[in-house]
Amino acid sequence: MRKVVAAKLHGITVTDADLNYHGSITLDPDHCDEAGILPLEYVDIWNKASGARLSTYVIYGEKGSRCCVLNGAAARTCQIGDELIVCSSAYIETHRIAEIKTRVLTFNRDNSVRDRMFYDAGVKDDGRMTFAVREGSPGDNL
Repeated sequence: MRKVVAAKLHGITVTDADLNYHGSITLDPDHCDEAGILPLEYVDIWNKASGARLSTYVIYGEKGSRCCVLNGAAARTCQIGDELIVCSSAYIETHRIAEIKTRVLTFNRDNSVRDRMFYDAGVKDDGRMTFAVREGSPGDNL
């Protein structure tokens, strides 16, 4: 089994930090649904401003709010306005790499979606791996 990127929110801006909350990251369910991130799913978070890295679970905030709130101990790893990369992962067998189409959303500073893309990996007949970044979403049949 290999650990691969399953979904990614790239450059989402921190809208708040709540040190006194139970813990986790609060995200807009619209963003999560589009990328394929589930509530209570563990994600890795990388702060583009500080380089801080952490792992926590997702809870859904208000639908349509464009929120990105670091809670509990995670609140100490960022400042409001920092850009984050939020990445979920999945374990798959190597020969199934072509079956996963990682959805990636990139964001404007107001957390509106700027771009939608997906990662397309595969295996050629000779066993060599392929990789491409495609515009749109896997459902677009690009």
